[in-house]
Amino acid sequence: MALPVGLAPGAAAADVQSQQWYLSAMKADQMWKVSTGKGVKVAVIDSGVSPATSSLKGQVLVDEVPKSVAYGATEDYGGHGTTMAEIIAGTGDGGGLKGLAPGAKIVPYRIALKQLKSKAEIKKAPKLAAVIRAAADSDAKIINMSFGGDISDDDEKAAVKYAASKGKLMFAGSGNDAQSTNNNLYPASYPYVVGVSASDKTGTVGKFSTHGRYVDLAAPGVDVPEWCDATFRSYCHHGNGTSMATAVASASAALIWSAHPNWTADQVLRSLIDTASRDWPKDTPSNYLGYGLLRPRKVLENPHYNPGPANVDPLAKENSSGSAGASPSGSASSSSPAKPSSGDGSSATAAASKSSDGSMPWVAIGAVTALLVIGGAAFAVIRSRRRA
Repeated sequence: MALPVGLAPGAAAADVQSQQWYLSAMKADQMWKVSTGKGVKVAVIDSGVSPATSSLKGQVLVDEVPKSVAYGATEDYGGHGTTMAEIIAGTGDGGGLKGLAPGAKIVPYRIALKQLKSKAEIKKAPKLAAVIRAAADSDAKIINMSFGGDISDDDEKAAVKYAASKGKLMFAGSGNDAQSTNNNLYPASYPYVVGVSASDKTGTVGKFSTHGRYVDLAAPGVDVPEWCDATFRSYCHHGNGTSMATAVASASAALIWSAHPNWTADQVLRSLIDTASRDWPKDTPSNYLGYGLLRPRKVLENPHYNPGPANVDPLAKENSSGSAGASPSGSASSSSPAKPSSGDGSSATAAASKSSDGSMPWVAIGAVTALLVIGGAAFAVIRSRRRA
């Protein structure tokens, strides 16, 4: 079963939105003039999502969860899944978290995380493979998975491949155990899942952020406010984790897909990769930040942006799937996110430098050698367990 890992966050924030530094760093106000994520649905597979918070009222599509996997989908005993949903699509009403894609909608799912209170509930919770397949059969375009475990499961791997064949774009956190085990985690390590690491305000990867060849992109995940607990009475600041980074990545994809509804998952992902901020060769992804820091605004500000071919996997080398780089289904609507990078991982550091538009801090990459020391991080982790 899964459990959250990390230090207890700081005291409740008086103004939570003022602490969402990444919104200004990513120039969200400018992006929202072009896209808010409207028309895009994001499946959030997590500890459940409460639709009753002020920021999520009207944002959670409870009726779209199939009954076969709907157990406890709107009951969040820890606040983790609700935080992820707000980071993605929160309206900010009532002083709540403002989502990066406030026009998007959330489809909630709950799996067996530690927050479940009894063995009976754990037994009733749907299996991850079943939930991924349900999301694959829905009209959600993006699947957010801010959790991980250190055991690969054949059913889950097959479900992920199925979701990719249905044109879904999947994101998962790389994990928060870099200072201990630094093990590859799943689902981030499965083919067709984009592994996301966490960065701070300077573009420096958090020291907690698990690194390796399965990291594909990086997004803000340091000093991000989150719900303190399941009472939903107050937010806490200084939350850290690749969970938050994953949610930001999902929201980034939602913004682009909303602006370009006819693009495929391959094209959306390729646009994120091509416009990511990096100062190392594109064909040699970093073990810490993958292809770089997400900059969806670079896609949105160019109405003539060319996303490339519709059915060619931008991470075909990593996924080692199909022929000639084709996506699993071989159709124009199929998706192919990431597995461990096949690069040599030599780019362990990235010197801070100005981006092509002359902007600094977050759009530039901070040196990985100057890692931020974090004692823990908020991330739902599935610990080793026997699988049937």
